[in-house]
Amino acid sequence: MRHPHKCLNLVRSATDMNFADMHSTDTSLSSSVQVDRWGTLPSLGDIRLFTLRNAHGMRVTISDLGATLVSWHAPDRAGRVADVLLGHNTPAEYLASRWFFGSTIGRWANRIAQARFTLDGVVYQLDRNDGDNLLHGGINGFHKALWQAGEVDGALVLSHESPEGDAGFPGAVAATVRYALDDDGALTIDYDATADAPTPISLTNHAYFNLSGDASADAPEIRGHVIAIDADAFFAVDDAMIPIERKDVAGSVFDFRAGAPIGARLDWPDAQLARAGGFDHCYVLRDGSAALRTAATLYDPGSGRELTVSTDAKGMQFYTGNFLAGVAGRNGKTYGKHAALCLETGAFPNQINMPDAEQVVLRPGERYRHTTVYRLGVR
Repeated sequence: MRHPHKCLNLVRSATDMNFADMHSTDTSLSSSVQVDRWGTLPSLGDIRLFTLRNAHGMRVTISDLGATLVSWHAPDRAGRVADVLLGHNTPAEYLASRWFFGSTIGRWANRIAQARFTLDGVVYQLDRNDGDNLLHGGINGFHKALWQAGEVDGALVLSHESPEGDAGFPGAVAATVRYALDDDGALTIDYDATADAPTPISLTNHAYFNLSGDASADAPEIRGHVIAIDADAFFAVDDAMIPIERKDVAGSVFDFRAGAPIGARLDWPDAQLARAGGFDHCYVLRDGSAALRTAATLYDPGSGRELTVSTDAKGMQFYTGNFLAGVAGRNGKTYGKHAALCLETGAFPNQINMPDAEQVVLRPGERYRHTTVYRLGVR
């Protein structure tokens, strides 16, 4: 079930390197993909960083640990380049982290209620790692795996084989994630997977964005960011953050169709916001035709940076970093609540337990494909 690609070779590293202090390049195997040594983990071996660049000073760095989007350096309206993502310094910190910074999430993004589902008459019990629920693939999801990396036509392709019974899921899954950066500032993430037995699947990326460029304790929160979400409905949640009702956004704090500053909405007296500590809800995107279309735009007036999210997925989780207070980030900095936000595209949370569950079941002979494009620019 392997996905063939050209392997990237490099000299191995024996010790962890601090991401913030890492400057030495191990080798560059193409004009597009730069490879750096990052560190070694006893349980996984050598960890690498791969950097994509474009013609306008933008660079995106990805690790083979968790197929993780580690950093995205981009210019603001004055040409100043800064990182717009939250993250950690070392592989060991990522492996120990509970925050999924920039990680590829699988086999299942978001939650499955009671960590249980029934498929073809068989009940499957999964890892419980969020109270009684499964969250983001379980205790050792795709974010904790060492992926195989290769370069194909200037893009970075990472592959992972998830065995039968992984986190309790049926079937073995072969997954690939492809990252490609173009000169228009678009980072395209293509997900692909096959399975040898029926199994639910929903892959996403858990990048935390702060377009001001430095989501540290002394930098602005995302309250000043302006977001527009192209969705007419969202899922209300219960106390365990499981969707319980699909609701229209009209007239509610969840209506971002015309765009609005995030901070003003966070201050609304709303029971759903109080329950989640902010926004942590899945939006039902317009035009469920599985075509690539704009799902959201995010704008930071201070820096002028603008992020456009396009996807072929039906859902997008909007999360405002409600539990980041006190989390240790890069360069010895500590993140605060609402230091960043996530825009996670994919299936609906707990969809495997919904009436349309068959839509998220991958069967032998079928292929799971999902594309999301994050485009960074300025205005």
